[in-house]
Amino acid sequence: MPAKKKTNGKVRKIFVLDTSVILHDHHALQHFDEHDVVLPITVLEELDQFKKGNDSLHYEARSFIRMLDELANQHSLQDWIPLNATHESLLKVEMNESAKVDAHQVFGERKADHRILNSAMHLVEQNAGRQVILVTKDVNLRLKAKALGLEAEDYRHGKIKDQGDFYTGFRIVNGVAKKLIDTLYQSGFCDPADLNLTDLRPNEYLIVRNGKESVLACFDADEGRIEKVDKRPAYGIRPRNAEQTFALHAVMSDRIRLVTLQGIAGTGKTLLALAGALEQRRQFKQLYLARPIVPLSNKDIGYLPGDIKSKLNPYMEPLWDNLRFIQHQFGETDRDFHKINEMVQQEKLTITPLAYIRGRSFSQVCFIVDEAQNLTPHEVKTIITRAGEGTKIIFTGDIRQIDTPYLDSESNGLSYLIDRIKGQALFAHITLQKGERSELANLANELL
Repeated sequence: MPAKKKTNGKVRKIFVLDTSVILHDHHALQHFDEHDVVLPITVLEELDQFKKGNDSLHYEARSFIRMLDELANQHSLQDWIPLNATHESLLKVEMNESAKVDAHQVFGERKADHRILNSAMHLVEQNAGRQVILVTKDVNLRLKAKALGLEAEDYRHGKIKDQGDFYTGFRIVNGVAKKLIDTLYQSGFCDPADLNLTDLRPNEYLIVRNGKESVLACFDADEGRIEKVDKRPAYGIRPRNAEQTFALHAVMSDRIRLVTLQGIAGTGKTLLALAGALEQRRQFKQLYLARPIVPLSNKDIGYLPGDIKSKLNPYMEPLWDNLRFIQHQFGETDRDFHKINEMVQQEKLTITPLAYIRGRSFSQVCFIVDEAQNLTPHEVKTIITRAGEGTKIIFTGDIRQIDTPYLDSESNGLSYLIDRIKGQALFAHITLQKGERSELANLANELL
C-alpha cells in the first residue's frame, strides 16, 4: 500500500474504475491527475469478453488491454505501479473481494457488479484516512454503491461543463433600428459593430428584429461581416421556420465542412440534412447516410431473422423514410424523382450502419450521421478524422433521447462535439426547437 502522499496539502484519492468507464474511454487511466487508480480484477475479466468484435466497445477494450500491458511491463499489477514518469499517480489491480459488508448478500445475487463493489469496500477498509471513490458510467451501480455507504461518481472527462449555457448556434437580436434591417435587405450584409455585437462566433446565426420586421443573418468570420440568409428550398423541401432556414444554409454552405443539427423529434434534423446534401450532390462523389445500431431491449441484431442486410434494415428504415418523403415531393415522371433511385442503384447514395466505416477514409463525400447522441466522444472523433479533402460531415441527433445506458445529455459524443468545436471557422451548429411534423406530434411533445 502506498504512503498517503499529499499533493498541494491534500491526501491523494483512490479511484476505483468500473468496466463501463474503460469501454467509454480507453485513455481513462490518464485522466485522474495526481490521484491513484485501482482496477478490480473483475474489470479485466469483463474486458476479456469484449476482445473480439468490430463495434466501438470492442475497439476500446482491445486498446485498453494493450495500453495496460505496456504499463505493466516487468511489474506485477498486484503492486502499485507508476502511471506516469513522475510517479505522481499509481495503478494496481485489486484481487481481494472480501469486505465486512458483502454486496452479494446485501443485494441477494452474485454478479460482476457486486464483486466490483466488494473490491471497492475492501479498499476502504485497507486505506483508512484516504478517500476511495468508485467511478462508473452505470447509474444503477452508483446507486448501489451509495446504498452501501461507498462514494461513487460518474466519469467526468468529456462531459460538458454547463448544459444550461449550451450553444444553440443562433441568437435573437431585438430592438434593431429599421434602417439597419433595410441595409441588410438591400446590400445583403452589415458590420457586426452596427448591431453592437462583439462576441459573435464564426457561422453563428442571427434573427435580427425591429418589432414585427425581421431578417435572418449569419456571421461570416472570414469576411468579418454579417450576411443576410435567404430562405431557400433544397430538393423540394422548404424550410418552415428560422431554425430550419439556418440548418439548410449550414448544410449547403461551401465554407462550412462540419455541421451539427440538434433538436427534439419532429424538428426536421435528418430531413433537412438529407435534402441539403441532395441539393449539393454534384459537389460530392458520394452521399453516405449512417447511424449507430442500438439494439432494442439490449438484444443483439443476431436475434433478427435473415441475412445481414435483412437484420440491419429495421435500424436503417428511418433514413429510408426520409428519403422517400423527399422523393415524393416530385411526381413519378419528374427527373428529380428518378434521380434518387439512380443514385441508390449506382451507390452514389448509400445508407449503411456506422460500424461499417471503421478504418476507411472519405474524400469528396457528404457524410450524414444520424442519431449521433448515441455515440461516445471517441467515436465522434474517429468519424471526423476519416474526412479527406472535399468531405463534409453532418451530425444530427437529440441529446435528450439517448438509447445507450452509459451516456447522458452531458457526456454523449454530440454534446461533446458541439461544446468543443464551437467557434471554429469550419463548423456550424443549429438547435432546432420547433416541431414541424404535425400538430399532433407537437401536442405530444408539449404535454406528454
